[in-house]
Amino acid sequence: MRVYNFSAGPSMLPMEVLQEAQKDFLNYDGSGMSVCEMSHRSKYYEAINNECIALLKELMGVPEGYSVILVQGGASTQFEAIPLNLLTGSGKADYVVTGNFAKKAYKEAIKYGDIAVAGSSEDKKFSYIPKNLTIRDDIDYLYICQNNTIFGTRYTKLPETKANLVADISSNILSEKMDVSKYSVLYAGAQKNLAPAGVTIVIMKDELVTDGMKICPTMLKWKTQVENNSLYNTPPCFPIYMAMLTLRHLKKLGGVEEMQKINEYKAGLLYDFIDNSSFFSNGVNKEDRSLMNVPFVTPNADLDAQFVKEASANGLVSLKGHRLVGGMRASIYNAMPVDGVKTLIDFMKKFELANK
Repeated sequence: MRVYNFSAGPSMLPMEVLQEAQKDFLNYDGSGMSVCEMSHRSKYYEAINNECIALLKELMGVPEGYSVILVQGGASTQFEAIPLNLLTGSGKADYVVTGNFAKKAYKEAIKYGDIAVAGSSEDKKFSYIPKNLTIRDDIDYLYICQNNTIFGTRYTKLPETKANLVADISSNILSEKMDVSKYSVLYAGAQKNLAPAGVTIVIMKDELVTDGMKICPTMLKWKTQVENNSLYNTPPCFPIYMAMLTLRHLKKLGGVEEMQKINEYKAGLLYDFIDNSSFFSNGVNKEDRSLMNVPFVTPNADLDAQFVKEASANGLVSLKGHRLVGGMRASIYNAMPVDGVKTLIDFMKKFELANK
């Protein structure tokens, strides 16, 4: 029996995509072999690689003057790749710390240059996006995490800066329209909205594709992958293939604009129920709430644990909140159907009535 998987990642994938992969698993496109087996230098895989990159550019509206690469190491590897590629001017960068992953990125960057915190929401347990930032004039870049998976916040308005804007979009890529031209670098792990874990997307201005810092390793240098069409070494072939199928599926649905409408509807249903409940609550500043990750709690920790257990028994799995926050978290990424959110709300109603 299929369940509704509310995991923060790896997350559920569209059923149509899973079925397509299953159909072609043993014999992809008449090749007589699985994508898992074929050479990354083959004509079959080269076509997959190129289509994946082309669809990313099309669906995200990536303008001329930007490159897209598909790399390994997860989004966390970019915590170091970013300063190693970009700290080539003043050697300075500012970070906005809005959650656990932004904080980790900051801690990696301080190894390589003069790194300052432009703003932080840690004073209120990362429950809001700081608006009053202290941004230095001569920085090489400003870093933000656009959507905060653990704490359920997101940027609805970008910080104003003349510096290169770098954003981690791991948990909101392709979930809502983005003006790529406002950013210098975007990156995302694929395991939330795109594919199984294993591939990371990096989008950067071509003018930033340089040799980077002298100590930048070859494998972390964006130039290495740009010059080799993301095929410098053996890539994570199967996750890239799955990403290609998911992108095809998204295009068929009407693209990111249509996906955003569905995501806003799903999130609206869940937040409206929570806000009108005297039993469940969400502590995130309302104007900063995420469309993708919705944390919530009952009146006490014992009821939280009971809720997670009973929900799982009813086919609503992976609702336990992150260990840093506790409570529950419903991650309602692109592949989560509206029916999944409605089923969760129905269960929440029953649980509230039974435990008030």
